Amino acid sequence: MPAARPSPTPPAFVSQQVTSARRFYLNLKPRATRDLTVVCGGWEECSADYRIDRATFPFLSVEFVASGRGEVSLNGETQPLEPGTVFTYGPGVAQRITTSPEQRLGKYFVDFTGDRGRRLLREAGLKPGTVVTLGASTEVRHAFDTLVRLASVHDRQTAHACALQLELLLLVIARATQPGTPSERRALATFERIRQHLDAHFLALRTLEDAAAACHVDVSYLCRLFRRFHGEKPFRYLQRLQMQWAAERLHTSGRLIREVADELQIDQFQFSRTFKRIHGVSPSAFLSTRG
Repeated sequence: MPAARPSPTPPAFVSQQVTSARRFYLNLKPRATRDLTVVCGGWEECSADYRIDRATFPFLSVEFVASGRGEVSLNGETQPLEPGTVFTYGPGVAQRITTSPEQRLGKYFVDFTGDRGRRLLREAGLKPGTVVTLGASTEVRHAFDTLVRLASVHDRQTAHACALQLELLLLVIARATQPGTPSERRALATFERIRQHLDAHFLALRTLEDAAAACHVDVSYLCRLFRRFHGEKPFRYLQRLQMQWAAERLHTSGRLIREVADELQIDQFQFSRTFKRIHGVSPSAFLSTRG
């Protein structure tokens, strides 16, 4: 498989009506195949006059609105765009995309081909011409960022890595699709708020009671939300964040196991047990494999 290379100039179908962008180009002339082939993608901040008006499009495409507002019309059906909106199009789907000049769109996109790509879209409930609003979009943004990062490494594995990441992205979008009822949407919004708080403040939170109090919910409700939307107990999620931080700390800082345990305000014996439960190896075994 040849190494993926960036295109020297953007293709004609990529809009130049942007104020900033992070884009990649992998295979602008893909062969017809059953396999999933990533063509191009990235992130772009639209200029105030941004407007896309196409009768069709040569590739399958998924776009995700990260910020701003606008409108999308797919085959004549117009819907608003807001943060958390995902929309898809492809061959035979007319597209018109505009931004609000006051709240300009910031959005991710990925274009791809292949019978497998079309099947994955269908399985995710995202067949070309679909518009959905996500209840939780943090993981979708992360998945897109990872795709952009993988595409920036130009070696023999880039195309394959990006195809695998696109599959994961579609799965993440499918899982994040907004529930139907107002009560479900409120519950999911509360869960997302709590998870973002844990992601930002996990070093300061020692117990489940600390986490619940910081997020202004009771412990039982916190547990129900995680069981419903994450499938993992909230305290285990908190421990996972802490042990991921600890592994990075051990790997990059040169600190001793005792020192990292002290930073987390955890007894060293308990720290070692938790580290092994999360990562599958003890801290000392982890350090022995460090390059």
